[in-house]
Amino acid sequence: MLEFRRVHKCYATPQGPLAVLQGVDLNLAAGESLALMGESGSGKSTLLHLAAGLDVPDRGEVVIGGTSLAGLHDSGRAALRRTSLGLVFQQFHLVPSLNVTDNLRLQARLAGRVDPVWSAHLLARLGLSGREHDYPEQLSGGQQQQLAIGRALASRPALLLADEPTGNLDETTADAVLALLLTLVAESGSSLLMVTHSPKMAAPLNRCLTLHHGRLVPGSTAS
Repeated sequence: MLEFRRVHKCYATPQGPLAVLQGVDLNLAAGESLALMGESGSGKSTLLHLAAGLDVPDRGEVVIGGTSLAGLHDSGRAALRRTSLGLVFQQFHLVPSLNVTDNLRLQARLAGRVDPVWSAHLLARLGLSGREHDYPEQLSGGQQQQLAIGRALASRPALLLADEPTGNLDETTADAVLALLLTLVAESGSSLLMVTHSPKMAAPLNRCLTLHHGRLVPGSTAS
């Protein structure tokens, strides 16, 4: 579903080029969940941005569902994000002027894949049935993140990318949100790549990889 082939990424700094990713190889199979760990500055977020087509590597290749991002212009990568990817961030990024239902269906509308039955199922799973007309400000932090997860999965994307999705939540709420995330990912049939700093959050996923100074640590894969 997702491949990184000898991917390198550098950024310019006043002190010269900063190598963020150095020859990363990564494979994520269809329906598989993978946690990506590493210290701050190890390259986790850069890797996630490359997987989302929000940035391009300096060398190497990123392939999603058999499509190489190297062959796509900005518009092509944006189209791929709309149709094949779901994104969940530490910040909820809900639209304040849209109610629960419209926030939930936003990504699916952009992808042209609104499914009322699946949407209703998601609302029930999210514990938001009966609150369809509420607005984000009326929801707790945990409920807002759950809604953001539902929005990302409403189009049944082939790949869900999650960047510290429980980072803004207390421990009890984080545990509940992660359990819900994994349940909905399984029901939607999506693959999952999740960046986290927490071994506890990484443990329930199929595999875990660790980035250190832009390289995957040998032997960090666990099943």
